Amino acid sequence: MRSTNPITSGVPSTRRSHALSPLTVFALCLTLPLAACQKQEAGERQPIMVRSVEVKLSDFAPATSLTGVIAARTLNNLSFQVGGRVAERNVDTGQRVTKGEVLARLDPQEQQSDVRAAQASLYAAEAQLRQASAAFDRQKTLLAQGFTTRRDYDLADQAQRVAQSGVQAAQSQLANAQDRLTYTELKAGANGVVTARTVEVGQVVQAAQTVFTVAEDGDRDAVFNVDEALVARNPVAPTVKIALISDPKIEAAGQVREVSPAVDPASGSIRVKVAVPDTPAEMPLGAAITGTIVSEPEPSIVLPWQSLMSDSGRPAVWTVDPATKAVTMVPIEVKSFASGIVVVAKGLEIGQTVVAQGGQMLSPGQIVEIAP
Repeated sequence: MRSTNPITSGVPSTRRSHALSPLTVFALCLTLPLAACQKQEAGERQPIMVRSVEVKLSDFAPATSLTGVIAARTLNNLSFQVGGRVAERNVDTGQRVTKGEVLARLDPQEQQSDVRAAQASLYAAEAQLRQASAAFDRQKTLLAQGFTTRRDYDLADQAQRVAQSGVQAAQSQLANAQDRLTYTELKAGANGVVTARTVEVGQVVQAAQTVFTVAEDGDRDAVFNVDEALVARNPVAPTVKIALISDPKIEAAGQVREVSPAVDPASGSIRVKVAVPDTPAEMPLGAAITGTIVSEPEPSIVLPWQSLMSDSGRPAVWTVDPATKAVTMVPIEVKSFASGIVVVAKGLEIGQTVVAQGGQMLSPGQIVEIAP
């Protein structure tokens, strides 16, 4: 018989007793991720520190601010009453003018010729009147002496009356010609500032063609282009606080004076004019200003803007269960937005706790810890 070496024969048996089977290796692969997941879940269950606010009603007075400009309440479009060539222009855009000041003149040659013609017609009519009056006086004397007929007397009287009417007509024509001569001078009707000019010296203008636009002195208007929806929400004319953009310390109070009945098709806005009594001198024409309207206070739920979340594109907030400290996302309806706050119309009840800060890291059912 072949003898067997105990040492050599024992080695294979020892190796088989310490080797890992494939099933054991597979079980270990499953155990390691499971342990990692358990550790991760244990970490997620750790409370997250957040800040919260209690839902309650508070007086909220929404304020709306718009930008506008200072404009003149009265704009005068000045024009010549007769046509002609501009011979003189005395003012330019931006200059101040006083009532009665001559702004421009037309070449008066045509009007002067009309005056001379009317004057000559008057002289002729007066000469005819003197001749007719002398003839009537002779007929009157002859009729008293019986040397003329009643018919000749009546004819002389009629000729005299016609001559008197001719004189009156000539006088009227002369007055009209003299008035047209004064129309060659364009004068300011009130104190103000020239805001527009459309002519130059040598240009031929027609009667009633706008030459200058003058903004009269006095109270000014603040002009705003307001969204149609905002006008619909404020049917009553509110008080408007006017402030200069370049220097907000310069303020004035205004009242809505005029609301345009038509909507601008280009911008979809409505022009609103606000009367500004005793306009400060620091608010010149064209100054950029802001107008602020503060509505009447009304009880509302007001939350900080950081509490607003999105639930599938809809506004929502995280609410905290007071017993379990678990959070739940609740959809809400926003009434309005303001600087740093959100006004809630529906979706919350008084006394609920809402996450104000830290909501970006939360998930439904997450346990939170309220920071002091």
